[in-house]
Amino acid sequence: MAALVRLMVVGFIVLSVIYVCLSLYSRAVRKGKLRAQWHEEQPDQSLDAFLHEGLEDYDKSLRRKLILSVYVIPVILVSVVIYLTNFA
Repeated sequence: MAALVRLMVVGFIVLSVIYVCLSLYSRAVRKGKLRAQWHEEQPDQSLDAFLHEGLEDYDKSLRRKLILSVYVIPVILVSVVIYLTNFA
């Protein structure tokens, strides 16, 4: 039982680091695309306002929610492996 708790704690920490890195990377890519779009179109808004509005839309997007699958998929895979190892 102690090994399972240790696996869960270490797994949660590793998955959290991966989630944060992936989230920051995805946000930076989106910010770069917004910046390029602003330079091409030269809208009436300032760059900061344009980025703020675009990143608010990104925060509500499906991609942001799909990054949470970083937690779900490994847990499912480990559960399946444990089940198959012990009961199959």
